[in-house]
Amino acid sequence: MFSGGDYAEVARWLENFVTSHAKRENLRVEALVDADGPREGESYGVRLRLGEAVRPEPPLELMFREVAQRRGEMAWCATLAGRVRAIAREFSPVTATSFPPA
Repeated sequence: MFSGGDYAEVARWLENFVTSHAKRENLRVEALVDADGPREGESYGVRLRLGEAVRPEPPLELMFREVAQRRGEMAWCATLAGRVRAIAREFSPVTATSFPPA
């Protein structure tokens, strides 16, 4: 696995990661990764959107250094995936578009 990277690279990885795990619960859910403003270079705010609904509020806060250092760890990724999927499940009950946990 891999770890490290600059702030923008880690943000792209995080958005792809969150998107892939959220869509396992609901294909219509979109990932929102806020990496601008006061967070830039320091942290990310992660939320999911389905139509007008956005969750969680406030966003899930992830520190840049932690994500960069731990994105190569399977256990850390599994924990984050579980958190993302739990948020995605808040939008709707399990449907035919949901996949079982990995």
